[in-house]
Amino acid sequence: MSRIVFVVLAAILTDALSYGQVNVEPNTALLNEGDRTELLCRYGRPLTYCRIEIPGENKVLNLSPVWSKTPGFTYYGAGLNAGQCGVSIERVKASNNGQVKCSLGVEGEELTGTIDLVVALRPQQPIIELISKPNREGFFDEGTQFNARCSVANGRPPANISWYIDNMPANKRTTPLDIQTTTHDNVELATSVQEISWHLSADDSNRKLVCRSHHQTDRESLPPQEAAYIINVRYAPVHQPEALVYGLYLDHTAYVNITIRASPPPNVEWTVDGKVVPQGHYEERYSALEPQYVGNDEYNVTLVIAGLTLEDTTKTYNLRASNNLGTTDYQVRISSSSKPPSSSLDVAAIVGIVVAVAVLVLIVLLVLFARATGRWCFGGKSIKTPTNETSSNEKQLEQLGDAAAHHGQNVALLESPNGITLLGASKLRESNGNGHRHERLSAVERRAHDEDDSFEYATDRESSVYNPTTMPLRRSHDDAEPTTSTEQSDLLQRGNQLGIPESRFSRWLPKHQRELLEKQANILSGRTQTAAKPTPPAAPPKPTKNSQATTAAATTPTTATANATIKLPQETEI
Repeated sequence: MSRIVFVVLAAILTDALSYGQVNVEPNTALLNEGDRTELLCRYGRPLTYCRIEIPGENKVLNLSPVWSKTPGFTYYGAGLNAGQCGVSIERVKASNNGQVKCSLGVEGEELTGTIDLVVALRPQQPIIELISKPNREGFFDEGTQFNARCSVANGRPPANISWYIDNMPANKRTTPLDIQTTTHDNVELATSVQEISWHLSADDSNRKLVCRSHHQTDRESLPPQEAAYIINVRYAPVHQPEALVYGLYLDHTAYVNITIRASPPPNVEWTVDGKVVPQGHYEERYSALEPQYVGNDEYNVTLVIAGLTLEDTTKTYNLRASNNLGTTDYQVRISSSSKPPSSSLDVAAIVGIVVAVAVLVLIVLLVLFARATGRWCFGGKSIKTPTNETSSNEKQLEQLGDAAAHHGQNVALLESPNGITLLGASKLRESNGNGHRHERLSAVERRAHDEDDSFEYATDRESSVYNPTTMPLRRSHDDAEPTTSTEQSDLLQRGNQLGIPESRFSRWLPKHQRELLEKQANILSGRTQTAAKPTPPAAPPKPTKNSQATTAAATTPTTATANATIKLPQETEI
C-alpha cells in the first residue's frame, strides 16, 4: 500500500514541476557559422504569447504560428495552445553565440527558459614550440631529452590535440591538455596547449613530428590543421650484424658494397689480411672508395677487388667507420654464389612436400585396403613352382605305384597338401560289358592350379611341401581285382597299421615321416600280395554230377576267403 502511495505522490510532484518550469530542446546547441537550427521551449499549458531573445539581434522576437514579421526567424513548434514556443534560425551568425532566452505567457504569468547557443569558431593554425633547443646547426645529440609544446589558439569550443611521428601515433609521454580562455571584443575564445617529451635516438633523425588539432569546424573541405617539425639528430655510425655480399664473379673485378648510417658523415677504412686501406686509397688489388650519401643519413661504402679469386671468398673483410661522435667496426663476407642460402622453405617447396606426403598416405591406404579386401595384386592365388624336392617325391611315388601294380594291389598313391592318400579299388568303379560292376582303380585327375584347398586340409599350402602339379600313380585296369564292401570296411579299420593317426581332415607330415610311412605301405602291400596267392590243389578224381555240385559249393567259400585276405585301407592319409 505504501508503495502505491509513493508512486502516486511522485506522479503528482512530477506534474507540478512540469507546470512550474519550462522545458527546452536542446539544452546546448553547438553549431558552425551559417548552419540552420531549431530551438524549442515547452510548457504543459496553453500559451498566450511567445517571445524569444537571441544574442546579436537588436530586438526581441514576438513569434506566432499565424504571422512571421522578422526575416530569417520563424515560429517553430506545434502551436501556442500546445504550450510550445520555438524559433527556426535560417543561418546562424558568429554574433549569435550566447544564451537564447524564451518568455512564455501562461494565465497572466510569464515563465522563462534559456538555451546555450554555441557558434563554433575555427581556431588558428597549431604552433610547435621547442622547449629543448638544438645546437647552432639545428641538431640534437643522440640521447638528449627532447621537449616540445603545441598550442592551438582562439578556438570555440577548445580544440583537441594529437601527436604524430611520420603520420604514425607518436606514443610518447605527453602532458594533460591545458585549456586557456581569453576574451577578444567581448567574444570568449579558448587556447589548447600540450607538451611532449622523450629521449632521442638515431632512429629519430630526419623524422617529422606533427601536432594536429581536432575541432568542431573540421569538415571534408576543411581537414584538421597541423604543424610539423623535422628532428635532426647527430650520432655515431650505427652498429649492424655481419654483412654478406653474394653474386660476385671469380676472375672479375668485384665491388663489395655495404650501407651504413651515421650523422655527420663517417670516415672509413678497410682491413684485409692485416693490410689497412683508407678511403680514397688502394693497396695491391684492393681499393677503398669514398662513402657515397644516398639519403636519410645512409652512406654506401665500397671496396673494389681486382681479379677476384676463390681465396678472396674465404676471407673476412673488416670495415671501420668513425665520426665526431664515435667509431663502429663492421665485418663483411663475400661469396660467388648467386643468392644467399634460404633459412626457410619457399612456397613451392612447401606445396611439393604437402603433395608428396598426401600421395604417400594415399598409396599406403590403398595398399592396406587391397590387402584387407583381397583385391588387385592381393586377389590372385599363389602357385608354388615345383622344386627338386617335389620332383624327387614324384619319382618315389611312381616307384611305389609300380611296386603296387606288380604285386597286384588295387592301390593308388595321391600326394595331398598334408601327405599321401591310399585310394582303394572301391573308390572309383566302372561297369563292364555284361552290366556287372567291377571295382577298378580309376585315374586320379590332376588338381587344378587355382583351386584353394587350404581350408579343406586345415593347413597352409604355402608352408607345406605340397606340389599342386603332382600326378598320382595308377595301375592298369587289367591288374584290378574285385573286393567286397565287407573287405573295404575291414581295410579302413586296419588303416592305422601304417602308423597314421586318425583324423577327420588330412594332416601334413614332414618329409622324413612321409618316407617312413611310404616304406611301411610298400612292405604291407608286399605281405598282403604274398598272403593272397592261393595254394594249387591236388588233382581231384573225376567228379560225378553230385560231386560237382558239392565241389562248387565248397569252392565258393574258398574264393571268398582268399579275397577276404587282401585287405588294404581305401583312404588312408599319409
